[in-house]
Amino acid sequence: MADSEDDRSGRLDLAQDRTDLAEDRTVLAHERSFAGWVRTGMASVGIGLGFHALFQALRPVWVLQAIASAFLLIAIFIFLSAERRACAIIHRLESHQVATFKPVRIRLLTWSLVLATTALLAAIWLFIGK
Repeated sequence: MADSEDDRSGRLDLAQDRTDLAEDRTVLAHERSFAGWVRTGMASVGIGLGFHALFQALRPVWVLQAIASAFLLIAIFIFLSAERRACAIIHRLESHQVATFKPVRIRLLTWSLVLATTALLAAIWLFIGK
């Protein structure tokens, strides 16, 4: 009888280890997803700035500024959405053997990108084309 209890205990420990490792993989997958969304947002910033740089002959100027601004606003939305989702997932999951991003670092990165993109948006409307 003792062997079966030890065997059962060993299987439970093994199952818990597998569950912990699966949760760690899920945490890391969500960090990669956050990085992917940040890349997507940066691509939107690049498209907006590239559009503004390539089509400077477009008249009226406000059309050019509006299209570039749309891409910059989309980037801000992407950054904020990615941050919200990443922090929510980090709070739900517990990492066991891997070091994860702290929510404060994710927020710091997000708000740095949002401020930089907002500054570009302001520069397009206030300084460029005047």
